[in-house]
Amino acid sequence: MQLTTHSATSWDGTRLFYRAWMPEKPAGKAVLLFHRGHEHSGFWQETVDALHLDDCSVFAWDQRGHGQSDGERGQAPNVAAVIKDADLFARHLCETHGIDLQQTVVIAHSIGAVIAAGWVHDYAPRLCGMVLAAPAFRVKLYVPLAIPLLRMRQKFFGPGIVKSYVKAKLLTHDAERIGAYEKDPMVFRQIAVNMLLDLHDTSARLVKDAGAITTPTLIIAAGKDWIVELPVQRDFYARLSSAVKQFEVIPGAYHSIFQETNRREVVERVKGFVLDCFRRTPCDNGQLNADQGGYTRTEYDLLRSPGEAHWSLIRLFLQTFGRLSDGVSLGWNAGFDSGLSLDYVYNNRPAGRALLGWLIDYFYLNSIGWRGIRARRANLQDSLRLSMEQLAKAGRAVRILDVACGAGRYVVETMKTMAAVPVTAVLRDYKQENLDAAARLAKQLGVSGITTVLGDAFDRDSLASLTPRPTIAIVSGLYELFPENAPIRRSLEGIAQTIEVGGHLIYTCQPWHPQVEFIARVLTNRESKPWIMRRRTQAEMDALVRAAGFEKISQAVDRWGVFTVSVARRRPT
Repeated sequence: MQLTTHSATSWDGTRLFYRAWMPEKPAGKAVLLFHRGHEHSGFWQETVDALHLDDCSVFAWDQRGHGQSDGERGQAPNVAAVIKDADLFARHLCETHGIDLQQTVVIAHSIGAVIAAGWVHDYAPRLCGMVLAAPAFRVKLYVPLAIPLLRMRQKFFGPGIVKSYVKAKLLTHDAERIGAYEKDPMVFRQIAVNMLLDLHDTSARLVKDAGAITTPTLIIAAGKDWIVELPVQRDFYARLSSAVKQFEVIPGAYHSIFQETNRREVVERVKGFVLDCFRRTPCDNGQLNADQGGYTRTEYDLLRSPGEAHWSLIRLFLQTFGRLSDGVSLGWNAGFDSGLSLDYVYNNRPAGRALLGWLIDYFYLNSIGWRGIRARRANLQDSLRLSMEQLAKAGRAVRILDVACGAGRYVVETMKTMAAVPVTAVLRDYKQENLDAAARLAKQLGVSGITTVLGDAFDRDSLASLTPRPTIAIVSGLYELFPENAPIRRSLEGIAQTIEVGGHLIYTCQPWHPQVEFIARVLTNRESKPWIMRRRTQAEMDALVRAAGFEKISQAVDRWGVFTVSVARRRPT
């Protein structure tokens, strides 16, 4: 196969270098290779030769800050930024080289395996399989209390780097490979403190929520790994919801199993799994019926059962002293999931009675869920702005429909910043108080072209009959509030019937939340009932959108993986 080199431009302008091995007669199948930390895509050359997949296109990229890609060595804004690079890289390959993700397998090593697992979890690409080799879900840090000490260093001294203790002789038994590793000028030994900490936190999230992953998965572990912990890899494997999953340990092998003396055995095992993946028929793994049974349905049912006694004490505190906080008081009165509460969170100005009330409100507004909500708003406004620009550039009218607008802040504020683009918007909601708040905000900001309408977001016929037909539809923070899929499908079908072909659907999802039990046991919703959420995995939400006639074209996610904002294009009927 012929080796060529290319580059792709990522989401923030970073140039990503990659190698491509293309067969003379491509069969539509592809393999994506993710290298380990400190290394680069050149380390995959021998593995590509040994795999001998003559009819398969193979691509290996250099992560930002590695190899020939841009960026300071060993540094990135956070792990989420690198995971987003992976998604943009894959989309680039689809557009440039014509690969089909449903006929694509990822092979990833060490930190690269964490990036790959994060991509599959957070973005739900429709891969036919992935191989995680010695995944670095927990790095062995031999210094006692290393993580807490690094957090303190980061907090008080700011950005910095850590030199890796890893010697080449701890990676492989192969003397030739040890020498090549030590002489490679593009291998470096440092990693940014923020990346090391974020790798720890992201890995913990992925292991805990591995049940969200249904992609066929092979995990190959090193029997004598000095770098990462084997029990955590087993924990991740046990939690996977994949119908096809395999776990294998290579006895006596060090961490770099693709550079080990018995690497032929590893490659043959990987090749067999890859070929099996290519032979399987792509499917959605029952995602459309995930509300009837499965990983997040089980979690939801457990949250509806009686909780432990300490939750009652926390609830009592928030119902008494908590009311000193303006935000908490508003939540008890209007519902913590209400449009009014969200608007208060968006404003992000702590307020309350006396110093205690202000402090409670400060910590309330800075909880992980509300930080994620504000990041979701920023991502939603960016997605809306980009959709408006793309449609206007194509000469199409920009007509926005928000099916459940709440206070309408993100639409009105975005229209304010996009005054040069002719646009109209219909803001619908089931509560008049929300529509009144949206109208006041539009008047305050001097934004015209907005119509507010009472409407049911789950009424398929009323949505389908809207005129003129919108070119952008928005569903933000709504579907996450309802556990069943039937009303979601009715809503999406109504939107699909009303929106123009080629129009954009912007939708949100909450695939992860570290406080989901706290919310269910303590807080109440807009109906004064316990706020119990059934999380939808990104794969499930994308499947619902796809079944309605849309195809996802882009996605953004906050750095904690709590909320996503996706854009899908209406397919021709």
